[in-house]
Amino acid sequence: MTAHAEGPRALTRRPGRLAAFGGPPAVPRDAAPARWPVIGEAERRRVTDVLDSGHLVSNTGVETEVDQLERAWAQHCGTAHCVGVSNGTAALELILDALGVGPGSEVIIPALSFIATAMAPLNLGAVPVFADVDPRTFNLSAEDTAARITPRTAAIIPVHLHGQPADMGGLTAIARRHGLPLVEDAAQAHGAAIGDRSTGSLGNAAAFSLQYTKNLPTCGEGGLVTTDDPDLARHVGMARQFGEELVRGAPRTHRSHIRGGNAKLSPVQAAFTLAQLTRFYAYREQRERNVTAFLSRLSALPGLQVPRAVPGTTHAWHILRFRFHPGPAAGAPEADPDRFRASLHRLLRAEGVPMSRYQVMPLPDQPVFAGARHRTGSGHPDTRAVIADSLTLQKRHLDPASGPLLQHYADAFEKVWEHLDTALRMAGQR
Repeated sequence: MTAHAEGPRALTRRPGRLAAFGGPPAVPRDAAPARWPVIGEAERRRVTDVLDSGHLVSNTGVETEVDQLERAWAQHCGTAHCVGVSNGTAALELILDALGVGPGSEVIIPALSFIATAMAPLNLGAVPVFADVDPRTFNLSAEDTAARITPRTAAIIPVHLHGQPADMGGLTAIARRHGLPLVEDAAQAHGAAIGDRSTGSLGNAAAFSLQYTKNLPTCGEGGLVTTDDPDLARHVGMARQFGEELVRGAPRTHRSHIRGGNAKLSPVQAAFTLAQLTRFYAYREQRERNVTAFLSRLSALPGLQVPRAVPGTTHAWHILRFRFHPGPAAGAPEADPDRFRASLHRLLRAEGVPMSRYQVMPLPDQPVFAGARHRTGSGHPDTRAVIADSLTLQKRHLDPASGPLLQHYADAFEKVWEHLDTALRMAGQR
């Protein structure tokens, strides 16, 4: 571990003028930038080998890198099956389709997630039913989920948002009580776990994304479906290839047995991910060290809620979400959280910390659902509060060499916290 990856350190002097008002930024302009994905010779060699082989699609009679990746990821997750598909959204849709979700069905999803979680049931003609989230984990609330089940509920999709596993114990109890399948949206949760069980093995099936920003990336788009259900795996495997059943070593029959489309994973994408997988565990361990050291410094700042792994779980740290509470932070409980967050956003970015918002509205407020058939129920207060008072750090911390950069970010947070009166004035509170 480098010297920059150590634990909390006290400020030795009062920081100077804020960068937003002419001072030097806390993050040096020449600080080494974070890279993600980290691309080396292994990726180039594996991709070139595919190009040289001429086996550029996965619907031939020969084994390809897609088959290799499916076996490797099934082994990682501890599941009997893995099916490679074109992206994470397709993975969700294909799972729901295999479960019989369609017109007339309702699917419970969290009100805070990427839009794909809602689009998957919507694209099948089903009704997304939005439940509130836990204000600390940002994951689907088991209590609110239970209150939204109806005779039309066909599935529950817990999202392991930002890499923190959802409350699978509570949600599994609800699902079993009502005879419902649990479909994990694990798009952000590669390497996360509850106890010794990996995400991807905690429900009836799981959808992973390999999009290039993910903890396990490809050179573009890709997805993986994991399950212990052989019938579901077979259905997904056929539906990704126009309903055909492909058998390695046998000629293609061109017979479509079920409704399907074209949602295959390319051997080029699979080859890139296989190269990444050889370093995945080392990267995960270094990321844990870097992020833990970063958060240990920030946890000392009043009014700043830092992300934490729920005891007994392994957090993948895909995205870091911070909540800002003006009462504890600046002694201004009457301050508007949204305006306080906006002022801190400006100040932190000026110091060189690339903070951003992840989702600017609850999913049920998205224009696509205006007048559409969906059931939102009451107004998701915890989701709305999280969106109003939080910012996220994305992608930069994924690079295993980002430890020094994260320590510069911690310097910036500490500097801004020495000027919280300025943040309140910017928010119109003083």
